[in-house]
Amino acid sequence: MTIKRYGTGQTGAGKQALPFARAVEANGWLYVSGQVAMENGEIVGGGVIAETRKTMENLIAILEEAGYGLEHVVRVGVWLDDPRDFWSFNGVYAEYFGANPPARACVQSSMMVDCKVEIDCVAYKAP
Repeated sequence: MTIKRYGTGQTGAGKQALPFARAVEANGWLYVSGQVAMENGEIVGGGVIAETRKTMENLIAILEEAGYGLEHVVRVGVWLDDPRDFWSFNGVYAEYFGANPPARACVQSSMMVDCKVEIDCVAYKAP
């Protein structure tokens, strides 16, 4: 089995090196690390709606880099900083997955960076 890593050597907030891959592909499975609304090493502002859109854009960019799309996503994990943001987040999220949503877990959690939402996913495409 071949394992391919995407996005190693990236930097995060404060330009610190990130000690993980943005995604890892193995045997048709793609595991995408948690994404936040980061652009040029900084979290974008604008509240949970803007952050959710940017986070999804970042997730989609990684999927596409690996040759996958949202149609291949089978599971999503979501962390929200504030549970009161759930319905606003959910409205934006639904715009991306529509009639064929993946399985999902959504929890409230303190974040490691100053963001309102973090999203990871697992995608599958037959090798």
